Amino acid sequence: MAADIKHQEQQHMDQVVAKIKLAEKQNQQKITQVKHDTHQLQQDFPHNLRLKTETYTGMMETALTVRQQQQLLTERENDWQHAQRRLDILAKMEKKPYFARIDFQETAGSKVETIYIGLGSFADRPDNFLVYDWRAPISSIYYEGHLGKVSYQTPAGMQTVDVTLKRQFLVENGKILTVFDTDETVGDQMLLEVLGENADTKMKSIVTTIQQEQNQIIRDTKAKLLFVQGAAGSGKTSAVLQRAAFLLYRFRGSLTSSQLVLFSPNQLFNDYIAQVLPDLGEQRMVQLTYYQYTQHRLPKFKVETLQERFERRLNPSETVVNRLKSSLAFHQATLAYATYLEKQGMAFRNITAGDQVIFSKEQIAQIYYSFNENYHLRNRLDATKERLLKRLARKINRAAVSDKIQKQLQDASAEQLAALYGDHPRNFQNADQELKFLGQQLVIRSFRQVQKQIKRNHFINITAQYYRFLKSLPQLLNLKQAGLTAADWQDAIVAFEKRTKQQYLLLEDATPYLQLYDLITGKRGDTEIKQVFIDEIQDYTPYQLAFLQQNFPRAHFTLLGDLNQAIFTKKASYTLLNELGKLFPAEQTKVVQLTKSYRSTRQITVFSRQLLLNGAAIEPFDRDGELPVVYTAAVPKRLLEQAVKQLKSNQQAGLTTAIICRTLAQCRQLTKELKQSGQTVTLIKTENQRLAAGTIVVPAFLAKGLEFDAVIVWNADAQEYAQADQRQLIYTICSRAMHRLTIMAKDKLSPLFDRVATDAYRLICLD
Repeated sequence: MAADIKHQEQQHMDQVVAKIKLAEKQNQQKITQVKHDTHQLQQDFPHNLRLKTETYTGMMETALTVRQQQQLLTERENDWQHAQRRLDILAKMEKKPYFARIDFQETAGSKVETIYIGLGSFADRPDNFLVYDWRAPISSIYYEGHLGKVSYQTPAGMQTVDVTLKRQFLVENGKILTVFDTDETVGDQMLLEVLGENADTKMKSIVTTIQQEQNQIIRDTKAKLLFVQGAAGSGKTSAVLQRAAFLLYRFRGSLTSSQLVLFSPNQLFNDYIAQVLPDLGEQRMVQLTYYQYTQHRLPKFKVETLQERFERRLNPSETVVNRLKSSLAFHQATLAYATYLEKQGMAFRNITAGDQVIFSKEQIAQIYYSFNENYHLRNRLDATKERLLKRLARKINRAAVSDKIQKQLQDASAEQLAALYGDHPRNFQNADQELKFLGQQLVIRSFRQVQKQIKRNHFINITAQYYRFLKSLPQLLNLKQAGLTAADWQDAIVAFEKRTKQQYLLLEDATPYLQLYDLITGKRGDTEIKQVFIDEIQDYTPYQLAFLQQNFPRAHFTLLGDLNQAIFTKKASYTLLNELGKLFPAEQTKVVQLTKSYRSTRQITVFSRQLLLNGAAIEPFDRDGELPVVYTAAVPKRLLEQAVKQLKSNQQAGLTTAIICRTLAQCRQLTKELKQSGQTVTLIKTENQRLAAGTIVVPAFLAKGLEFDAVIVWNADAQEYAQADQRQLIYTICSRAMHRLTIMAKDKLSPLFDRVATDAYRLICLD
């Protein structure tokens, strides 16, 4: 019976593939034709264009002709891009036309309908769909619930159908390998097949294995804030990337990939996920890190990097200062200080031309505060710039007729005078008017930098202003309530001043620094961005989130992360949900919990979750594998020898390995030793690298979000991981492993592993 079903389904697939191949051929012909038309338009353009510049009407006709040609070329370019994208989808569909079939009845006694679901829609004639796009409303039946009555959302409202069959296919190059009939969303058997595959250097699409809880994330269109709390390996990042593809499909025509922004944990991860949207037939969205976002806006400073942030060691007082600067209370203090600046306290700098002061900071302050209380910061700044430019114009007029300038004009050569005239007609009423014009042009040249300083707000001294804000903080909030003494805060101010002299900003200063600048200059947020996705949200601070919300005022936010993997914010991340409640209204907020971990084998997940104080909530997927192995040795050389053996064993099993160290310095040292032992390894030392195939050595702060066939945790001893707040870090490292986890420790294993049951791993002493 099963063989007959597979044979029948293969016959149907062969027919669909044949029609896809025909569509590919037609699409290729269309692309060739569009290319030919474009080339013809470009060749004919000079012949079709008649320049008429004698009259205004003629000039308008010429402009219209050029505009029409541009429009035709743009249309051809759009046609070509659309056809090329369609051809790319068809090429993928030729190899795997669909992955699921659903049979259902719309009403009792009505005809049973059959649909097939794939990467994209495909019809051989209008309204005769052979394959439905996985994002189409009807396809959501596949992802929702069991057999029987299923409701799904359509543009016309909720519809209910009776599902009688769910069939899943594993397909390779147009050939069905396996057929599954299931009453689940995606059957465990199919999941086991997919999850048993090896890791790659690029993240793959999960459209064939989307789970019901992931489908809620993907298809939500109402929440202003969608918060996804997911265990390591629960598929939260994959689901959110599919969500981006779904939104582009659902709002096609009003939403483009350039209106989607994804904040990733690091550039390495950006590269890892970069291919998911193109594989789904969509263009890549904007991807960047929060560090890149701040560094781009602060070119004169060196902003603290990811590595520097991870390896920075704080004393107790610095930890409290860091927490305060990261809080919504500090954000509110920034807003309050900005209101205070409407009346007094703005820091200005002189506007100069060479060594000459054109407008002193005292003059600028007098102008700035001469406007009444109805002028808020943005209006006040605009009005100040307008008045400064008017005063500059008067200075230019006075200087233009001065003896000094007139003498320079008399001594000027013919070429110099011609440059001053420029394109200006020389029909002056008299010589005095002509000399005044030339004098103005000469002075304007020397004052051009002054104009730039005024227009670009260079007279605002934002560094001094932020310094004043820090000094004013005891009047804006209760330091004692924040856990700080006046002396602690003074030390923090001195440390800030010292860093700024070296043009260096910590990340917790960069955000309020920019916030204050935006408030003073009245910078408006980017209203074009409609969707903001933030991954690894547990390593963001409430202040950063408030800042991003203001910078993208019209966007819907999708935040995803795992509070158990907070390697930067640590325990502070657990207050994040409460803080988000102050930024987004409760009725527009949706929280989705993903507790099942699909990445790792059951043994690795059971081991990893015991590292956490609240890890019991994490559910392992029932994929069997080896117990994690812990090696200890008093002599470091023995551990290195065992690591080499382990790498060889992993290679023989067809597994790629990531060796994860706590710091980059340890990674460098280990890479050197492994290469001396004859091993081929790649050191990932910066986030701008790409993941390499084979064995890699990577610091912990760059491993976030990634997954590997096998992981070796290096130096997992009491010396390296002694602090209680490193619990999330060691969990993050261990949960990167899909199939095999090995832990190496000098002398004694870190006490953070004491919570793990001894039957959850094998302990081998190499001494």
